Amino acid sequence: MKHDRAMERRQFLKGALGAASVVALAGCDNLMQSSWFPSILNKTEKLTERVQRAVTPTNALAKEYGDADISSVFPANGNSDPGTEDYAEHVAKNFSEWAVEVGGLAQAPRSWSLAALKELPSRTQITRHDCVEGWSAIGKWTGIPLGDLMRKVQPLPNAKFAVFHCADVDEDGMPYYESMALSDCYHPQTILAYELNGTPLDIPHGAPIRLRFERQLGYKQAKYVRRIELVETLSGIGGGKGGYWEDQGYEWYAGI
Repeated sequence: MKHDRAMERRQFLKGALGAASVVALAGCDNLMQSSWFPSILNKTEKLTERVQRAVTPTNALAKEYGDADISSVFPANGNSDPGTEDYAEHVAKNFSEWAVEVGGLAQAPRSWSLAALKELPSRTQITRHDCVEGWSAIGKWTGIPLGDLMRKVQPLPNAKFAVFHCADVDEDGMPYYESMALSDCYHPQTILAYELNGTPLDIPHGAPIRLRFERQLGYKQAKYVRRIELVETLSGIGGGKGGYWEDQGYEWYAGI
């Protein structure tokens, strides 16, 4: 019976998760440009998030693998180099002056240098990265549990989201950013990673610090993280959809 119920829940989630993307991929440009249809898709996405959170325990872990499962090649998703003068200067100094600031709606906002972050208790996890482009790869990530930093800065009661501001920009100079629900920052597998497969992150994979949000798709794994801002609403940040890719039409909640 438990197996049957699990199968039913998986089928329901597949239907809910696919509803918005099927319509979008079908090329319904007229509908997408209408005044009413995008709001329906938005409501569908919110329903998907509520349903998946309802049937998945808050701290349920993404599957972890063994060393023998690590992929021989781990492609770099998104930008492979921020390409800015500021970032190039940090590379030239081996990121010795890189710092990650955590602030916004926090009682004790602060920043940590890369060296200071590496002195904090770390977590290592071997997980699968699933990209919307259709590929997957397994890698070993080491970093700082984000929840530990949250407990140090003490989010205010009205803080609802964490926004990750990154060092890279697109060809139009628009900065990359990403966000997650504040509650997801405390998930045991949500880390700020500084190593991949036992070596410091290289530039294509997000050096020196990137987010690993293991129960979400690849585009949620922000690279080149500089600042984490705790906010009550995502409105007014970037395009207001919660992330650079979300502003381009991707779903904000990309749970798998």
